[in-house]
Amino acid sequence: MDPAFLLFVVDKSFKVRLQWSVRIVSNLLSFLHCLFICIKANAQSCGECIQVSETCGWCSDEKFLTVGQPKSARCDDVESLRKRKCDEKNIENPRGNIDINTNKPVTIRNSNTGKLKPEQITQIQPQKVTLTLRSGEAQTFDLKFRRAEDYPIDLYYLMDLSFSMKDDLENVKNLGTDLMREMQAITSDFRIGFGSFVEKTVMPYISTTPARLINPCTGNQNCTSPFSYKNVLKLTNKGDEFNRLVSQQQISGNLDSPEGGFDAIMQVAVCEEQIGWRNVTRLLVFSTDAGFHFAGDGKLGGIVLPNDGKCHLENNMYTMSHYYDYPSIAHLVQKLSDHNIQTIFAVTEEFQPVYKELKNLIPKSAVGTLSSNSSNVIKLIIDAYNSLSSEVILENGRLPEGVSITYKSICKNGVEGTGENGRKCSNISLGDEVTFKISVEAQKCPSHDKPEVITIKPLGFTEEVEVVLKFICDCECAAFGEKNSKDCTNGHGTLECGACKCNEGRIGGQCECSKDEVRTEDLDANCRKDNGTDICSNNGDCVCGTCECKKRENPAEVYSGQYCECDNFNCDRSNNKLCGGHGQCVCRKCVCDANYTGSACDCSMDSSTCLAKNGQICNGRGICDCGICKCTNPKFQGPTCEICPTCPGVCTEHKDCVQCRAFKEGEKKDTCEQDCSYFDLIKVNDRDKLPQPTDQSFPLTHCKERDANDCWFYYTYAIRNGTKEVYVVESLECPAGPDIIPIVAGVVAGIVLIGLALLLIWKLLMIIHDRREFAKFEKEKMNAKWDASENPIYKSAVTTVINPKYEGK
Repeated sequence: MDPAFLLFVVDKSFKVRLQWSVRIVSNLLSFLHCLFICIKANAQSCGECIQVSETCGWCSDEKFLTVGQPKSARCDDVESLRKRKCDEKNIENPRGNIDINTNKPVTIRNSNTGKLKPEQITQIQPQKVTLTLRSGEAQTFDLKFRRAEDYPIDLYYLMDLSFSMKDDLENVKNLGTDLMREMQAITSDFRIGFGSFVEKTVMPYISTTPARLINPCTGNQNCTSPFSYKNVLKLTNKGDEFNRLVSQQQISGNLDSPEGGFDAIMQVAVCEEQIGWRNVTRLLVFSTDAGFHFAGDGKLGGIVLPNDGKCHLENNMYTMSHYYDYPSIAHLVQKLSDHNIQTIFAVTEEFQPVYKELKNLIPKSAVGTLSSNSSNVIKLIIDAYNSLSSEVILENGRLPEGVSITYKSICKNGVEGTGENGRKCSNISLGDEVTFKISVEAQKCPSHDKPEVITIKPLGFTEEVEVVLKFICDCECAAFGEKNSKDCTNGHGTLECGACKCNEGRIGGQCECSKDEVRTEDLDANCRKDNGTDICSNNGDCVCGTCECKKRENPAEVYSGQYCECDNFNCDRSNNKLCGGHGQCVCRKCVCDANYTGSACDCSMDSSTCLAKNGQICNGRGICDCGICKCTNPKFQGPTCEICPTCPGVCTEHKDCVQCRAFKEGEKKDTCEQDCSYFDLIKVNDRDKLPQPTDQSFPLTHCKERDANDCWFYYTYAIRNGTKEVYVVESLECPAGPDIIPIVAGVVAGIVLIGLALLLIWKLLMIIHDRREFAKFEKEKMNAKWDASENPIYKSAVTTVINPKYEGK
């Protein structure tokens, strides 16, 4: 049997046994942790006990304790209390519960169902739930959501009317009737409104010269005065009225590129009465071709007061733009969510990246690419609405301190989601029903006795689930307690649930000690562990011979134990996490979760990361330590010890033997029988007959090697059931020899052609040179000038004399 295969079997067997051992030890430690957590809590009353853990119970039998046992011994896990002979009727172990107060079923439309009003449609079930919570015990209920058919829609179109949107306004003028017609396929109850915005009416956003305040546009353009936000049309079902009022709108102008759209969005969200929002699906279409100003930009205009998030519309105009700064993105997110408004950003392609980043910050929003003249706005709105309405995302209100909530979604076709994905379901069609499992857990009791109320609702919808939280902070037997009981040392406590609950300033099993009493050495001796010098391990005070552990600023961090020698925060850390995030700190030692070990629970026992491609742990060349291979052979490297830079490889190692046995040639041809009989040879006709990796349940290697004659041969090497097998293709693939005649003819022809080409080029250059020289000669000949003056050697034979006195008379 091959040693590598034997090692693989041994490693696999060892791995299985090790995993089972780790799992057993981990479960045992977890059991022991739960077993002693109740006792270590040192609870002094039934109320304190049941808040330690959901597994803790309190024995209210007055005769339960033996002499010398502390009062905290009444608090233990329920099974231990039974074993300690506490009668079942005396065990206080209250449990939480769920009450469905309002459970109206979701609306299912059929042919007999007429047109319903919005308040008659139910999309979420139940509507009110009361949860009674005990610390550490989660309560889980189902929430159903069904997307209703023919649900009413309110759509408000908010448009940028700066000068760059001039051509867009023309295409929006007929939007009302056209959109009404398109929306008939989605709902029979549709209303539409219109608003516009430009910019704050202060410098440097607009020009404040008198002429520019009247007409901010240059040249002969006729523009209206600048404004911040104007509500042109309240939500209405009259598309013609929308067209008429929008046709009357005029473009305005401003100085800077970003616009004051955030001011307008805030007013649209908070001015519900002026806009006319109903408790239905609310859509806000924000149309612009520019960026936006946000909180802090108002300082450029001397505006420092933060936006108050209130309605300031007078005669449908925003009147406080010069007084309040732009709202922040977080402020807008809060207001849009509070008013259940889903936003569609219809912006030009240039500003797509900006508004897509904004979309990631605003839940239930979408971004569509607006054409340069808004001609595609209707298709954009329909597509964005379908995208928004096909997804449901749950959100909850502010949780009380110490309360946590988790979600699990069961979406279409049974697809489940947990964590953040547990809050949402996608691709929901009309009539589809999805379910969410919602778990609420309290870690501690609130500081008051009043119930808490939280709301859970789908983003963008007005319907919500009201969840009333009640807390179990004390036992039922506490209601029958006897105040100032004589059994509690002269009435210094209340006898409840079988034990004395001491008044403020008193301590002891029967409240016999005062915290202000002088502590003698005898009392302090009871607070020293192993007769040491530290009282209560320096983590508490010795009161009446009993250690009272100190409280820490973080309520989750506690000292515990008879001598306050234990705590749950001083354990080893890994990756800056207590117990590596894979265990619990119990009395300064990490109790690791399953599959983890080590002092800081930083060693994973999962060896799947060490498996090589052949299925062996670390390729049989190393050991798996904390999920990481440590190679024992220095030649091997890599995460699974499979890389060997100096190894010849499987194919190279067996090449000579395969060659000599299959083809009777190669370096081992003479010693083939002695050196190469260690494998079984099987010949096949062609490469397609070779075994394939997908067909085998054992490691298989494909090889391609070349012999001395440059011929290729193909084979596979495998080990099956301890037997080495080699499949080889019986025919060699040899390259064809070169054809000499075409090569020689080509070379000769190439030389001749290159020579002729060089001669032709030389001749052409000489002709060009001669023609240039001749042209130069002709030009110089034409430009030659011949001197036509008299011969300087010639002298005339005639002499002329003139009498100076002669006057011509």
